[in-house]
Amino acid sequence: MPKGRPNTANERHAPSADVGKLASEAVLFLKKRTKKLLSVSSNPDSPQNGAAMPDLFLHNSQTRKRELFVPADPTNVRVYVCGPTVYDLPHLGNVRAFTNFDVLVRLLRHLYPGVTYVRNITDVDDKINARAAASGEPIGAITARTGAEFQADMASIGNLPPDVEPCATAHITEMIMLIEKLIAGGHAYAAEGHVLFAVASFAQYGALSGRTPDDLIAGARIEVAPYKRDAGDFVLWKPSPPDLPGWDSPWGRGRPGWHIECSAMSWRYLGDSFDIHGGGSDLLFPHHENERAQSLCAFPGSAFARVWLHNGMLQVNGEKMSKSLGNFFTLRDVLAKAPAEAIRFLLLSARYRSVLDFSDTGLAEARDAINRFYRALQQTPPAPDPPMPEQFLTALCDDLNTPAAIAELHGLANEALAGDTAASGGLKKAGDLLGLLHQAPATWFRGGTDDTVDAAIDAAIAARIAARKARDFARADTIRADLAAQGVLLEDGPSGTTWRRAN
Repeated sequence: MPKGRPNTANERHAPSADVGKLASEAVLFLKKRTKKLLSVSSNPDSPQNGAAMPDLFLHNSQTRKRELFVPADPTNVRVYVCGPTVYDLPHLGNVRAFTNFDVLVRLLRHLYPGVTYVRNITDVDDKINARAAASGEPIGAITARTGAEFQADMASIGNLPPDVEPCATAHITEMIMLIEKLIAGGHAYAAEGHVLFAVASFAQYGALSGRTPDDLIAGARIEVAPYKRDAGDFVLWKPSPPDLPGWDSPWGRGRPGWHIECSAMSWRYLGDSFDIHGGGSDLLFPHHENERAQSLCAFPGSAFARVWLHNGMLQVNGEKMSKSLGNFFTLRDVLAKAPAEAIRFLLLSARYRSVLDFSDTGLAEARDAINRFYRALQQTPPAPDPPMPEQFLTALCDDLNTPAAIAELHGLANEALAGDTAASGGLKKAGDLLGLLHQAPATWFRGGTDDTVDAAIDAAIAARIAARKARDFARADTIRADLAAQGVLLEDGPSGTTWRRAN
């Protein structure tokens, strides 16, 4: 994972004189990024060249409407997604969110010549501190280990890495800068070593989540501390005791509040206004509401995020996932009983805004569907350089309608199984956009086994063939039965014997 600044007491922030330098660096980053993307888009092999693209419609949480997406700069669509707080393995709900936004970014890259995707890592948080206190493991070791585990899990489920993956601890200077701007603008105040955002100073507070002031206070379970002017004011900076991570600041040694972290990192890499901000529906309030408030107040006249997208929650067998119910699963728990592509398929089987019910039955059905797609690709090799299937793309452009897109995959598989090479090519192309069907069919059916296992199975098949040639059919049947007991099924055909893993 990216290296953040050390969680030590002697960490010092840059003086305010560096504010102009930081702003210039942010602008320079965007200019360089756009120049790089323009050079890529001029490549004649880019997917956008020579192809008519459908309009993209997205459901904007802020307006509560399905809207035509029009990026501020079509050469550099800018996306920010709230990343993990690294103190434990990601669970299925986390994985569902990041997989949905992975598909969004893949789609944007197909539609537009350039995309900058930023997904942060929160490596300073009270949950991390609590885990360190309970386990005895140093905070830096926890964040380094679980950050690497998160990245490995994202790769295992087929999610592409973001263009930028900033750590919160590497951007303390930017956070202090924003807090200073909020104080100067009358939107924040210092009190007893804390700095708090003054909610009453922002008339639009509550517009994103659609809640009244009373609802906001009740929903956030806000601590009514004596140093607060109003109960709804939230923390931008708080003091740190010697045993917790802290940085020197104009308000004393302390650490940032959660909400200011994303405002600082999105500004640093995407500017004060960008196209899409994504996250789970559980982040709508208070996190995203507070992010929006502090960013708009820090940069008057900006838009911050123009479109807000929120994915729905995940249930397990019709119940909320909970450790107390015994139905709390990490990705690694599920990978132990099903291949990654089947899990990914199930996670995409419901629209991103709806609740997804995860079950063993659904997982088995997902695996059967992937089996069918690979069978179609195996039976009818794909035509080279196929176009993206039009109806499939139209479905995805309808607010990421993955169920409709998957229905198109089934239709293409039907045609491929009937011998249509163009349909097989379209199936492969569409699957790639969803992060699926990236293996050779034979590899999929063999269960992704390593070379040593493959060699042993191939040797057993060779021994069976030799036994059959010698008319030792009892020996041949014994070999076949032994392989079947190991979950290896043999299929004899005109071109020889092949094998696959049993479901």
